[in-house]
Amino acid sequence: MGNQNRNLDDQRREENGVVYFDRGVIEGKDGKKYSRYAIQTHFVEVGESQKDLVEKYVRPLYRDGDVLSFGAKVMAMCEKTVRTRDQVKPGFWAKILWRFAGINSTGVGMHEPYKLQLVIDIVGLPRVLLAAFLSAVTRPFGVRGLFYKVCGKGVGGIDGFYFRSSFKRYHELALINPSNGPELCDRISKETGIPVVLMDANDLQRDQLGKSSDMPLTDEQLQDAMRDNPSGQGDELTPLILIRPLG
Repeated sequence: MGNQNRNLDDQRREENGVVYFDRGVIEGKDGKKYSRYAIQTHFVEVGESQKDLVEKYVRPLYRDGDVLSFGAKVMAMCEKTVRTRDQVKPGFWAKILWRFAGINSTGVGMHEPYKLQLVIDIVGLPRVLLAAFLSAVTRPFGVRGLFYKVCGKGVGGIDGFYFRSSFKRYHELALINPSNGPELCDRISKETGIPVVLMDANDLQRDQLGKSSDMPLTDEQLQDAMRDNPSGQGDELTPLILIRPLG
């Protein structure tokens, strides 16, 4: 943790009243290079305006040619695609199946009855039972992630009800990735003039949920620019990544 804190101190910058972390330059497979700036925000609450966030935190750093990666979890808060524990009532199967759910290296999984019940509410019990059965059968053969593939409907993007989170708000709140990512990106881009990609990124993968129609970078280039997860960890409060193509 000490080394991590020192690295953050080295990366920390402040410009025009905005705190951000310079994640350095990364080179893509096509040779194109990108600077990435992880912009620190306040803890975004349910119902806040995406446009206001961009104008407050991104505009002071923006240059022509920059594009913005908008974090999916903050987008869920803005779009109110959230559930509280009070809204989720774990049933018989959720109370049984969560005990057998996996947990990955980041501590995220379906190992929580409320979270598993939320999946049942979204996709239905038959699909969850099938997914759990197939996952159990194939796991000894090294197959991973089959539960999420069978369930579909973006359940892999459900976050929250997360007891390890540094923020108590996420102990009692679950976030569901919005299903209309391209439309949201187009709306924000139209309001701000900044091309936007909606990204659900962590240290394991970068799921692109949509991008605005004026995005100058290809999907492959966006993946290259975000390859090392410049968003960092959730407690850094850096959901907005300004990507600056170089050259």
